[in-house]
Amino acid sequence: MSAEAYLNSAQEALARVAETQRGVIEQAAALMVETILADRSLFSFGATHSFILTEELVYRTGGLMLVNPIYPHGMNLSVRPMTQTSRFERILGLGTELLAGSPAAAGDVLILSSTSGRNAVVIDMALAARERGIRIIGITALAYTHGVTSRHPSGHKLADLCDIVIDNCAPYGDAVVEIPGCPQKIGPLSTLTGVAVVNALVAETVARLVAADVVPPVFMSANVDGGDAHNAAQLKANAHRIHYMN
Repeated sequence: MSAEAYLNSAQEALARVAETQRGVIEQAAALMVETILADRSLFSFGATHSFILTEELVYRTGGLMLVNPIYPHGMNLSVRPMTQTSRFERILGLGTELLAGSPAAAGDVLILSSTSGRNAVVIDMALAARERGIRIIGITALAYTHGVTSRHPSGHKLADLCDIVIDNCAPYGDAVVEIPGCPQKIGPLSTLTGVAVVNALVAETVARLVAADVVPPVFMSANVDGGDAHNAAQLKANAHRIHYMN
């Protein structure tokens, strides 16, 4: 049964993330806590489907209010024709300009997501972030990125440029299910495991803030009683480092 094959593969991938990435997720959370305690800002970027991880982090029930999106102009799924997204993420210098147009500055943290880690937009953004003194948490698929060449003239891939690298444990090519008669595997894993990674990262960050006697600004559902008032108060208290409300 193909559905069962995918679900089994998904469970196995999540188990690999839990077994192999716990330590680096803890390191990344410690870096985020350090940044928050220093009153600095957090940012997140990814192109095309990798931007889904940023969307999961931002303005989300149970999510940390302090994660600011850098929007992948021309590289999200509202673009038409959709194939344009793949062309744009290969444009040299675009990642540099996207970072320059954001409020990110020295002492901040940038979460960069790219499953292959090979395209110019994330590599340029990572290079620019390093020059600015912005620390980088990378989320990529190491099996995938080790199997491809860089599309950047530097020869770098995302994993080469990050302070901390979290492996989403997706395979080379991302898809996992083989169906007789279909030449291409189906059922990608990177979004599933990537979303698990970023939520685990937020959970660990919030737990460490609480342990440090800091009240973490976390979104409450707007559909429960008191949610709107709670969110408005926390957004106001942290407005100086929440840039997406402007």
